[in-house]
Amino acid sequence: MNITTIVLVPSLWMTALCWEHWVKHYSDKGYCVVARSWPGMEGGIEQLRRDPSSFASLGLTEVVDHYEQIIRELETPPIIIGHGFGGLVTQILLDRGWGAAGVAVAPAPVKGVRRLPLANLKIAFSALGNPFNSHGTTSLTPKQFRYAFANTLTETQSLAAFERYMVPAPNRILLQAALANFTPHAAASVNFRNDTRAPLLLVAGGKDRFAPPSLVKANFDLYQESKAETDYKEFPSEAHFTLLRETKIADYVLGWALYRSNGSKLPAVSNHTDGWSVQLSA
Repeated sequence: MNITTIVLVPSLWMTALCWEHWVKHYSDKGYCVVARSWPGMEGGIEQLRRDPSSFASLGLTEVVDHYEQIIRELETPPIIIGHGFGGLVTQILLDRGWGAAGVAVAPAPVKGVRRLPLANLKIAFSALGNPFNSHGTTSLTPKQFRYAFANTLTETQSLAAFERYMVPAPNRILLQAALANFTPHAAASVNFRNDTRAPLLLVAGGKDRFAPPSLVKANFDLYQESKAETDYKEFPSEAHFTLLRETKIADYVLGWALYRSNGSKLPAVSNHTDGWSVQLSA
């Protein structure tokens, strides 16, 4: 019997360390978990903050290619789960034909999503403020992190999360995302009418300011003409960062992916926030 493999893709401003709770949770249940940082971001948090030169010029396509190569080396198609910009990467990987199922948790917008939230724009404009520095990086302040990512945490909790996880982000990727709707053949593009891609679940946090439900739903709506399975799930009390702390969310998305990848049908979740549960095992 093949053991299910789960590939976890982190977001911008984070490394694979952000998945530590999900990695332990899935590994303890016997799953094979692959949690790798973006290319050039394999060092420790403090090292990456001091010297981001190894990933400063990184582009979205290079990130997608990096995870495609990881998946190519696996024996069976994995379940791909991405957070934030990792959720965008997940959608592109599925569009390329990879994965048994994919989950985009609070995903950054794909090309075609027109309305961007204020928190998203504020961060994007911090990079756009110097458009000639496309090979530099942008760091969040603790205040920005709490506003956009950890708004449901106390100031002390948010600062502890910031110190543990936050690293600079490549301006180039911020620019690619911010300008995608104005760029032909943008790196953030997917084929919404791809009928052959693996099932996709889009997850939103009801208190998320960086990728609010309206943004994730707009992403979901773009897939409605595809015959491929696409579902939406909202967790009303979660913010952008806290989605990564809850193992109940880890259980839900994996349970969904196991059912979908096995060709089973689930109750429609497009307009509901009530969950269902399954006993997870490898």
